[in-house]
Amino acid sequence: MGREDYSKAFKLGKKDYQARMLRGEKPTLQVLDDIMPEKGAYHEIPLGLVQIPADQIVGTKTVGRSSSFSGNFMPILREDSEFASKWSNLSTSHVEEGIRDPIKVYEYMNKFYVEEGNKRVSVMKFFGVVSIPGNVIRIVPRRSEDKENKIYYEFMDFYQYAPINYIWFSQEGSFAKLQEAVGKAPKEAWTDDELLKFSALYTRFAAEYKAKGGSKLKITPGDAFLSFITLYGYDVIDGKTTNELKELMAKSWEEFALLQEEQEIDLKMKPNQEKKPLLSILHQMGMPKLKIAFIYEKTPGTSAWTYAHELGRLYLEQTFPEEVGTVFYENGTKDNIDSLIEDAINSGCNLIFTTTPSFVQGSVKAAIANKDIRIMNCSLNTSHRYIRTYYSRMHEAKFLMGAIAGAMAENNRLTYIADYPIYGSIANINAFALGAKMINPRAEVYLEWSTMKDVDIDERIRETGASCISGMDMVIPEEASRFFGIYHFDGGRPRNLAMPLYHWGKFYEQLLRTIMDGTWKYDDDPSSTKAINYWWGLSEGVIEVICSQYLPIGTKRLVELLRATISSELFNPFSGILYSQNGVVSEDPDFHMQPEEIMTMDWLADNVIGSIPKTEELKENAEPVMKQQGVTTKEG
Repeated sequence: MGREDYSKAFKLGKKDYQARMLRGEKPTLQVLDDIMPEKGAYHEIPLGLVQIPADQIVGTKTVGRSSSFSGNFMPILREDSEFASKWSNLSTSHVEEGIRDPIKVYEYMNKFYVEEGNKRVSVMKFFGVVSIPGNVIRIVPRRSEDKENKIYYEFMDFYQYAPINYIWFSQEGSFAKLQEAVGKAPKEAWTDDELLKFSALYTRFAAEYKAKGGSKLKITPGDAFLSFITLYGYDVIDGKTTNELKELMAKSWEEFALLQEEQEIDLKMKPNQEKKPLLSILHQMGMPKLKIAFIYEKTPGTSAWTYAHELGRLYLEQTFPEEVGTVFYENGTKDNIDSLIEDAINSGCNLIFTTTPSFVQGSVKAAIANKDIRIMNCSLNTSHRYIRTYYSRMHEAKFLMGAIAGAMAENNRLTYIADYPIYGSIANINAFALGAKMINPRAEVYLEWSTMKDVDIDERIRETGASCISGMDMVIPEEASRFFGIYHFDGGRPRNLAMPLYHWGKFYEQLLRTIMDGTWKYDDDPSSTKAINYWWGLSEGVIEVICSQYLPIGTKRLVELLRATISSELFNPFSGILYSQNGVVSEDPDFHMQPEEIMTMDWLADNVIGSIPKTEELKENAEPVMKQQGVTTKEG
């Protein structure tokens, strides 16, 4: 039996050897000594007895045994050799008793190299053993800026809390995302039961992924698995039967293929002005009536954000009374978003707007399952091919608001009340601060967060003595409050000076016109893997600044001048010499910050007094938004 097994393994080895030769690759085992860092550039850590994934045992420690095996660990020495005899005896022993003695290996970059037990590894790989026990010594290289090095250090951090060595990623930050995706807090240790549950699910997934041809994709099985559980939910996937898992993976296969591509965003800064042929226009005249669903996180009566989108929906109905019908859903959550979208589709909606970043995962899932339905999510810096996203360049309006506040501040002290530390809001804060500084070089902006735990903002405002405050962007009808926009106190009572306005109706109108006249398809290039993000501002009428009668004439004229220069692209609020709290951002007077840099801003201007809070410092209701769009600073 052992001799027959060797003959089969020998043939597999020769076949692999020849294939590697034809590809111009090293045909024999990798040798750790050939690739290790130079002496003094690494240190060793004994890990003790470890279950080693057989697929990750890729080579040998020293060159001595390298030439006895092909690169797949199958033997290539002739069948009448002493080596073949020993291999055959091990094979027989494995079949009759099982090989129990642990091998001795070195781990480097989560790949394993055998020092003692090369033939045992070869035999067990021949029989398809999943894991092999071994005493492991880890080779830890010095930290560097190399991407693989950074990922490896992230893996080692993760390994402390979850000793899982069979999953790997090609992108930085993935191990932290995995910890979050399975419901674990950062640095929270996994229990034995949790490790077993994960192993079982990942094994099921990896087997199906490999069977469907996943090895042909330029991503790791771990990349695909993380994307899968992030999209559908770890516990949801765990509850699927094998057939259900296969079906869901088949629907998501294009998603896995897209992971191979750089997640680029095709940023549409203006509506498409593409001229359509006359025949195309005539064809569109006979298109069916659009039924549009708007899905809100809260209600127009309790949320200014929702109220702004509701005004946009009503504006659509007034603008297109014959062409458009709308419905809306309130009080959406991460738990019911799937059912709300499904209900909208079942009711005949062919265009769906999900109006908050926390709904992006539900939007993507629905888009994968219903490719004929247009789904758009209101979020920034979201890269996904299946849905389109949209947002406004509110920082342009905030710059104008800052200029007003700087002009009206009697004591150079301003307060800016922000909500969530997410992408887009940081740019808003900085634009406000820069606008104030341009008009008043001594202006200081005290930053407060309405979502912070155990913070009395009113008390903080009294302590700083700010003469102008930037509060919520707009007020909801059910509130009689005057604490919105830019306001100051006159006789102890708030007096509004100006307010920014989200005119979502203008956005929805212009977008629908692209659908009605056929321009939509011009934006969507099927050959491209870029995600489409609409990011419109002052020039498109999507945002505006409303000035009160209490503003001096000169200040109003200044605002009009600044609005005109920004709208005509003659001036960029983030241009010229810029300073952050941590130092110089730009020393070039001709500098113009690119849109992508504005969208991903993670620093605060030097005249801002405050900081970007961490997620754990925020109220519990901020968690869904932070998971999707939260800013991660270099400090943490």
